[in-house]
Amino acid sequence: MPPTTPVRRTLVAVLASAALLGAATVPAAAAPSVSASVGYAGYGQHARLGYQKAVAERVLKGVFEQGDTEVVDRYVRPDYIQHNPLAPDGAETLKNLGVAIHQQFPDAAYDIKRVISEGDLVLVHSNVVMTPGTRGTAVFDIFRFQDGKIAEHWDVGQEVPATSVNGNDMFSTESWPRTQRPGPGWLTAYNKRLVTKAFDQLLVQKDLSAIDRYWGPEYHQHNPTIADGVAGVKSGLGGFFEAFPHLTVTPKRVIAEGDLVAVHSHYVNAPGERGQAIVDLFRVRGGKIVEHWDVIQDVPASSANDNTMF
Repeated sequence: MPPTTPVRRTLVAVLASAALLGAATVPAAAAPSVSASVGYAGYGQHARLGYQKAVAERVLKGVFEQGDTEVVDRYVRPDYIQHNPLAPDGAETLKNLGVAIHQQFPDAAYDIKRVISEGDLVLVHSNVVMTPGTRGTAVFDIFRFQDGKIAEHWDVGQEVPATSVNGNDMFSTESWPRTQRPGPGWLTAYNKRLVTKAFDQLLVQKDLSAIDRYWGPEYHQHNPTIADGVAGVKSGLGGFFEAFPHLTVTPKRVIAEGDLVAVHSHYVNAPGERGQAIVDLFRVRGGKIVEHWDVIQDVPASSANDNTMF
């Protein structure tokens, strides 16, 4: 969801998002030990999704924390497609960036908070801290897999502010149960349909009545500029819609697993503007949206690749 104040990005955020890097919360031993190209097509759906999540974490941890180039050779396609506007295409670029960032920030951490996978996509929500003791940035990475290897990447990064109007940080889980893991897989299709309808009515059509229909009374907000609860989202988005009557929101991809559903979108406040790349992550419990996290980044005027952020 959009902020009520402009997004500010520091050099730390630029470096973090440019590198497509991260640190996994699972130890390296938990990552897949088989070749990315062996047996992948034969995996069952559950095993394949688990494999993709483990590979994403393994690559992020190896590249970012260790400057490991071998993990890129093993799990990233040479023709890797990059949508981060600060990085060119190709696995070689990723390896060079990883080595450079690791040398400059040897104590950096990419603290992964939650990971979901659906189809050939994996979404990773993380707190990137380049220098210990700083707040760092909130980052969503999206990976597309092809034949067991990472083939494409999108990301969105935002500086973590010092304060929040809702009292929640940008990463915690406040709704019950307080776990970062996605819920049962049999909920995925239902929750994806619900969030898709809710998102379209509220943010594409700008119809605030969607909140009464789809949002639960215990709703928890992690956007630092919007107050907690249903009243907070009504007031925050109502004011935003009034300020930007020509707002357009174009969803690009939806990724769901269990009770978590992410929507990657292009928000444009007014005609002619480049807009913002935004990932909204929703948690659904009992048929209602009960929690929301987001990360927001301005679309820059130029890019190191020709792929756009979407």
